[in-house]
Amino acid sequence: MFSRIFLRSFALFLAVFAFSSIRLVAQDDTSVAEAARRARQQKQDAAKPSHVIDNDSLPPAPVGATAPSSAAPAPESNAPAPAAPGASADSAALKKGASENESQKKEIEALKQEIAEKKEKLNLVKREMALDQDSYLSNPDHDHDTAGKQKLDSMQSDIAAAQSELEQLQSKLAALAPPSDATAPETPPAPAAPEAPKP
Repeated sequence: MFSRIFLRSFALFLAVFAFSSIRLVAQDDTSVAEAARRARQQKQDAAKPSHVIDNDSLPPAPVGATAPSSAAPAPESNAPAPAAPGASADSAALKKGASENESQKKEIEALKQEIAEKKEKLNLVKREMALDQDSYLSNPDHDHDTAGKQKLDSMQSDIAAAQSELEQLQSKLAALAPPSDATAPETPPAPAAPEAPKP
């Protein structure tokens, strides 16, 4: 008899405990959902950029407003006298020289940009080769891994070709630009690739 009463009260206790724990879990889920909503709202509020006033966002001032008003008369300009008829040929030659100079500057800038891109690409290929070489050498049976060796050899030949292209572009830039303009933007040097051990 005592065991029946004990079992019934134990079953009743477990049922009460189970129902109360379900209710607590449901409350936790609600609070987690509310916390997620609050976090999302805070994130949206933080994502809205504040308006910053700078020179780009300000409208240009009217021309008349920027000139200082003073009672003193404007000083005489030091403009040269009208040119003679022979000077028009000189000015045409100067304009032609200036346009050639501008086109040469554009070509130099394009070369500098191309050199910088090639250097960056070469740097990335060297890094990729270093990683692949480390992977290849970490294989205990790398002496029999012909596919890995062929891939490393192919990457090495690609690096050599890219370096020769880069040298050609740099020599072309040196021929076009004066020595002070011949320097291309520097990129950080690539890490040295480890040498493969001789078996």
